[in-house]
Amino acid sequence: QIQLGESGGGWVQPGGSLRLSCAASGRTFRRYVMAWFRQAPGKEREFAAAIGWSGGSTAYADSVKGRFTISGDNAKSTVYLQMNSLKPEDTAVYYCAARQTSYNDYVPRDQIQYDYWGQGTKVTVSS
Repeated sequence: QIQLGESGGGWVQPGGSLRLSCAASGRTFRRYVMAWFRQAPGKEREFAAAIGWSGGSTAYADSVKGRFTISGDNAKSTVYLQMNSLKPEDTAVYYCAARQTSYNDYVPRDQIQYDYWGQGTKVTVSS
């Protein structure tokens, strides 16, 4: 079992950038696919990005492709989400999620596939 903790959220003007971090603790020697989901006010939680356990496979939602980049540092057991060219519609609580897996290219987009979740970090994009 692992625990996930997000950080890096805050307020930013449209066009600005933020980098979110998700630190994992616990049984981090196992292999996990990691993902970021987000939930805007009054909306369902949705997939944003995912990265395979070796970092070789990634997946992005169409709404963030080309603006967001997911990356990982296995030595630090941390996953990052670099968010550039932020828009007001990116305003949401961002959640980190993880699932243990043996497959390097397994990067599911469905939240039901993930077993571990962080508490979330809020991102507000407004002028």
